[in-house]
Amino acid sequence: MNYFTIPEICIATENDIPAIVQLLNSAYRGEASLKGWTTEAHLIAGEVRTDENNLQEVIRKPGSVVLKYTNEKNQLIGCVNLQQQGDRLYLGMFSVSPEAQGGGIGKKILLAAEQHALNEGCRSIFMQVISVRDELIHWYIRHGYQDKGERKPFNEDGLTGKHLQPLEFMILEKYIS
Repeated sequence: MNYFTIPEICIATENDIPAIVQLLNSAYRGEASLKGWTTEAHLIAGEVRTDENNLQEVIRKPGSVVLKYTNEKNQLIGCVNLQQQGDRLYLGMFSVSPEAQGGGIGKKILLAAEQHALNEGCRSIFMQVISVRDELIHWYIRHGYQDKGERKPFNEDGLTGKHLQPLEFMILEKYIS
């Protein structure tokens, strides 16, 4: 059952893993990501943001869902992972296909994330953003997120690519209830 008010958005299944992995990798890493404004290719080398095993773990984690956005051709062009942590919802793996960025899809996915958070009884949504990603941070601030003043190390994990400079995460949060 799809309870989202945006018909292009629903909960992904394990059958969607290959398409989601391709989307995440193309939105964040390598040459393909340079077509969009959310790339991390200038910060992290390589072509991999995630792989099928990592995404399968995320989908199977209790309290975790991946929302997918599909276009009129039924192509997956956006996604986000939401993980309930008490009365807060963690938002991660948020991406829109580089070719589709700037068309309002990200806003729709954020609205669906808020709808999911409310349905789950959460009071806020929080995320980790690489602290030097000023344009992205300002986009989230325009959508109601606030810098909590908290920073966390962003250590290389052997999967997501070599850092081209020292990186840390900034915690952003939006209260929704």
